[in-house]
Amino acid sequence: MTTSTLLPHDLVWLADAPGFARVNALPEWASAAWLACAPLVVRRDGASDARIPVGLRGTTRAQRHAAWLPAAQVARVVTPGTIARQARWRDHPRHAALPALVALARVAPLLDAAQANWGVTGGAGFTLACGIDVLHPGSDLDLLVTAATPLPAELARTLAALLDDAQVRIDIQVATPFGAFALRERVRTGGRVLLKTVNGPVMSQDPWQPQP
Repeated sequence: MTTSTLLPHDLVWLADAPGFARVNALPEWASAAWLACAPLVVRRDGASDARIPVGLRGTTRAQRHAAWLPAAQVARVVTPGTIARQARWRDHPRHAALPALVALARVAPLLDAAQANWGVTGGAGFTLACGIDVLHPGSDLDLLVTAATPLPAELARTLAALLDDAQVRIDIQVATPFGAFALRERVRTGGRVLLKTVNGPVMSQDPWQPQP
């Protein structure tokens, strides 16, 4: 496994959780037992084929930790797109009680109909991918839309309309070949956005063009 096959927001499971915990200075909550079950999230950062930038997450927002993962440690990968296609929110025991999952069930058909290349990230993606429920009634719904070229007008309108959901905050990140930006910010500014790149954040008027 090399970094060229992994993208930000992909979830990876460790091949040797005790070994990873042993050689890294980790917070107390990130035990080997936790890491044996909980996937790590690929971060956007400079990397090599030997090391993958990842983020560890626990059960609360305060439990976050950045680390570097040897490529040989990757045992399994689940992408945001795979989580969307599996549609496991339908079978989640609290699917009717969690606004994020209620919203996900509502917007998924709209995204599919709009032919968006989309996936689920954040707490909802983590919960649906590994079965460890970190969602609560106030959880946002985080979505990722991958677009190699500028969003078609109809798709852009469909996505922008989702940002006005009255039941839950829906955050949509759009990934381009050069980085990713928050759709909410682009709707607000009409153009200029903060683009997250492997070399750090930059302001961009056109996220589909190479950054200076």
